[in-house]
Amino acid sequence: MFVGPLYHMGWYHLFYQYNPDSAVWGNITWGHAVSRDMIHWLYLPIAMVPSKWYDINGVWTGSATLLPDGKILMLYTGDTNDFVQVQNLAYPTNLSDPLLLDWVKYVGNPIIVPPPGTHQKNFRDPTTGWIGLDGKWRVAIGSKKGKTGLSLVYKTIDFINFELNDHCLHAVPGTGMWECVDFYPVSINGSKGLDTSVNGPYVKHVLKASMDDTRVDSYALGTYFAENDTWVPDNPLEDVGIGLLLDYGRYYASKTFYDQEKERRILWGWVNETDTESDDLRKGWASLQTIPRTVLFDDKTGTSLLLWPIEEVESLRLSSDEFEGVVVKPGSVVPLNITLATQLDIFAEFEIESLASKNIGKNNIIDCGKIGARDRSAFGPFGLLAIADDSLSEQTPIYFRLSDTTLGNTTTFFCVDERRSSKASDVAKPIYGGKVPILSGEKLSMRVLVDHSIIESFAQGGRTVITSRVYPTEAIYGAARLFLFNNATDINIKISLKIWQLNSAFIRPFPFDQSQ
Repeated sequence: MFVGPLYHMGWYHLFYQYNPDSAVWGNITWGHAVSRDMIHWLYLPIAMVPSKWYDINGVWTGSATLLPDGKILMLYTGDTNDFVQVQNLAYPTNLSDPLLLDWVKYVGNPIIVPPPGTHQKNFRDPTTGWIGLDGKWRVAIGSKKGKTGLSLVYKTIDFINFELNDHCLHAVPGTGMWECVDFYPVSINGSKGLDTSVNGPYVKHVLKASMDDTRVDSYALGTYFAENDTWVPDNPLEDVGIGLLLDYGRYYASKTFYDQEKERRILWGWVNETDTESDDLRKGWASLQTIPRTVLFDDKTGTSLLLWPIEEVESLRLSSDEFEGVVVKPGSVVPLNITLATQLDIFAEFEIESLASKNIGKNNIIDCGKIGARDRSAFGPFGLLAIADDSLSEQTPIYFRLSDTTLGNTTTFFCVDERRSSKASDVAKPIYGGKVPILSGEKLSMRVLVDHSIIESFAQGGRTVITSRVYPTEAIYGAARLFLFNNATDINIKISLKIWQLNSAFIRPFPFDQSQ
């Protein structure tokens, strides 16, 4: 998956597409799209196809680098005719073309081949370049040695000739192959994103990798030592592959880029299907990208990132409904009277009311529950039932579960339970979840974006995020409903919500009217 820079007309996105009729994974090409707002997209002709010996079995993941002189370079992984993973260079043929329609592969490809000691099929996904203290560019590439996942660093002055560092950027034993490595700075005391080359005393660096063995996107915060191109995590117990996830749901192969116009860092992530291949063929498409998310350092906790939908998504908001202080008693489900429930932007805050007649103590269950939202305990679960039908035969609960009622001094989980999301028998229906920090004085809050079969859920301003891919058969279109629920046994929950109906985004085909 590729993300291009801001250029002329708007945002460019280059992405995987492949022929599902073929058993050869290598039949991958670069799709190509452009947008002014990252919400509405225009689909362009295919940007690049496997055509040379160095990428004949696949034009794979890579990243764009925007040079100071305005030139744009793409480094990407090619799978050769011998099934060796190599790194290649491509660039647009005409920078004056506002659509960057045509791309050319460098005649001297490949520019980087697997170094000695690296398995030839475990060497892929170059990052965006950053500039070091010596003025040379760096790129990181994912790999592994044995079961140790790692990221190699290469230096260059021209993006043609590369020199491998003697040591890797970072390595974590037992984590397996690192794919789609991402490496970038975040400001510890600001509300703006940073260009990829920024470093200094008020900066932390994020190292992220997609774990090929477990199919999750793991990250850690730490310090980048530019003098020798190494990175050290703040907390070794939450290192890459063994600690925090960018998203605790169905989410993989993410990459960020820096938006110099709005001074923000934006994260893209990929959501694959969990239904059958025959269903994909009937749909005519498979897999999608989440709503783009801004990335900031959480200066309140100091230990994690904040991921939040880009502000442009608010341009899709239509009418809204507000519900203030709705009390949901233990064991209750409360319907919310809204017109449609298939495309929503929901913001909800939760207050806890302990029941004096109960002996409030510690909760024995402090995770998402072995049987999900129906696994009742003293302090949860409670939250929303999205994409549900009237009879609740289909529903997707998004919920909190607490260890006690002392917010700021408690273990809190944020979860999504897909087990009853669909009556279809041939789809995956897991329970997703992760811990979410709650500070003293904070209310529990969540924002949930609902779009027919996609639910993106953000807890506490984006400290914990869960993406869900569901396939309702009953709770569709006008039959979809939204409910509040409280399956805790010892607390009432008071909930205040604002709910916006959302307009549809669009993807227009090419050619199109450029005046629109």
